[in-house]
Amino acid sequence: MRVLIVNTSEKKGGAALAANRIMEALNNNGVKAKMLVRDKETEHITVVGLGNSLLQRWRFLWERWVVFCHLHFSRNHLFEIDIANTGCDITSLREFKEADIIHLHWINQGMLSLKDIRRILESGKPVVWTMHDIWPATSICHVTLGCRKFERGCNHCKLLPGGGSDTDLSHKIWLRKKNMLKDHAVSVVACSKWLASEARKSALLSGHPVVSIPNPIDTRLFCPGDRKQARLAVQLPADKRIILFVCQRITNRNKGMNYLIDACNILAERYPDMKSNTVVALLGGHADEMADMLPFDTLPLGYESDAHRIVAIYRSADLFVLPSLSENLPNTIMEAMACGVPCVGFKIGGIPEMIDHRLNGYVAKYCDADDLAAGLHWVLDECDYPQVSQEAIKKVSSCYSQHAVAIKYIETYSQALALKHYHI
Repeated sequence: MRVLIVNTSEKKGGAALAANRIMEALNNNGVKAKMLVRDKETEHITVVGLGNSLLQRWRFLWERWVVFCHLHFSRNHLFEIDIANTGCDITSLREFKEADIIHLHWINQGMLSLKDIRRILESGKPVVWTMHDIWPATSICHVTLGCRKFERGCNHCKLLPGGGSDTDLSHKIWLRKKNMLKDHAVSVVACSKWLASEARKSALLSGHPVVSIPNPIDTRLFCPGDRKQARLAVQLPADKRIILFVCQRITNRNKGMNYLIDACNILAERYPDMKSNTVVALLGGHADEMADMLPFDTLPLGYESDAHRIVAIYRSADLFVLPSLSENLPNTIMEAMACGVPCVGFKIGGIPEMIDHRLNGYVAKYCDADDLAAGLHWVLDECDYPQVSQEAIKKVSSCYSQHAVAIKYIETYSQALALKHYHI
């Protein structure tokens, strides 16, 4: 079986990371998998780039310009909306023609247009689409934040000026997506049970099979290690307790940095000693912009792409916190747990599927800074830390191993092939 995985980026972002891990898991379990990307960053022979970077850049800018116009030239929500009005026709590529299965992942920002996806569906090849966020099931948004319009048909979008209208951009894209999927079967995969449940409620995906398969992780790389050696390797303080926060862009408001700031302020007021024995490490872009907003000493680590340094940073941490407002099945929590680091996050999306409350971490009430503070304190000062750490490792080993995930995808591919033959 030959599988072509399609994703915008080779390395940047959680979807790229997951796509790479799925490709590796498949190749390690008897499936010949390649990845096609817009942004190729390595020389890996299993990854193919679209080439012509200037053209790819133009496509990205053209979509942003159209969105910018619909936002009445406001930058608010500029990168929260994708309309897939431009992209690349991949059906003529050799890698596409050789593939038995086309496996779509995150294909926004100029990788594939809706017309391009339609061409893929019309090619006759079975298509599996892994959802890394809600966009395949909605019109233009990646995060619904309580909006339920995708259950019947998008319009009056709150991301658009004035709250949109009956025939706003979200409604137009909804109709185009509906036409794109018409008369074609797509096997939808969600990385969490929560997202699978949301996908089944989407009027767009009605009639398409939806299954839940978690992202895999390489536990040979992400595994426990000596904390002192790790801190020495990445130059983090040896005599402090480290709270770690990781995301691609620290200033992304959906990752909940404001709640972490509030929680730390609560802790600093209740437990003044924490100001001298606890630090917060921020791993991700724009980290320096947030460093002065926390009551504890803060270490802005910036963006890091070296996997071994990332592992060392996880191993250096006493706990990992992700107070996101919306999440699927975050790789960062999986990575931290695999390294034996207890995690704290809000009860939202797939996070409660990963963190078993007070067993391998702490699940705080949604958007509750006080409970988030209680979770941080529980991990640092109240729990049986070695036991909680071992439970975190056990959870990753049993649920997210490469072999277990690869077997589930192979089953999904076989079903997709059977479904395509049935429709023929």
